[in-house]
Amino acid sequence: MINSASDARTPLPSDDVVAIQRLVHRYSDAVVHRDVHQWASCWADDAEWDLGRGRQVSGRPAIVDLWTKAMGGFNAVVQMVHNGDAWVGDAPDTAAGRWYIDERFQRADGEVGTLLAQYEDRYVRRDGEWLFASRFLEVHYRGGADLSGQFLNTVEALEARRSADA
Repeated sequence: MINSASDARTPLPSDDVVAIQRLVHRYSDAVVHRDVHQWASCWADDAEWDLGRGRQVSGRPAIVDLWTKAMGGFNAVVQMVHNGDAWVGDAPDTAAGRWYIDERFQRADGEVGTLLAQYEDRYVRRDGEWLFASRFLEVHYRGGADLSGQFLNTVEALEARRSADA
C-alpha cells in the first residue's frame, strides 16, 4: 500500500488534480473501448503496473503486453471510476493518488462478474503532462454480479493489514 489514511497529504493545486482525474478517466475509457493506443498513452515509459497475484510488470511495453493479454480474456468490460483524490508526491513533478473503480465484465467463456477495487497510484509530470508512474490494484471484491462472492476488505482483513503495516 502506498500510504494509509492516517498519513499527512499535501493537496495538489486544483489544476493538477483535474489533470490527473482526466488521466484516470482516459485510462478507464480506453479499457471500455479496448483502445490500446489511448490506454498506452497514459503511462510513463518507465512505469510499473501491479495487478496483484504475481502480475507485476515494469516498462510501458511490458505493461501494454500484459494489458493486451488480460483484455483477451474478456468479451466485454465496462470500467467506471468513482471517488478518488490526488496529492503532492515526494519529489518535484510527482504526485500520488487513490481511485475507486467498479468493473462489470463478461469473460470470453461467457461468465459475468463484478470487480470492486481501488488503484493506488503514483504520477509523474513529463513535458507538462501527468502520466502513471505506477498503479497497484487492490481488490475489495471479485465475483458474481449479485455480490455473492467474498469481500476482501472485511473489518478483520483491514485490521490485519493495519497491524502488518505498523
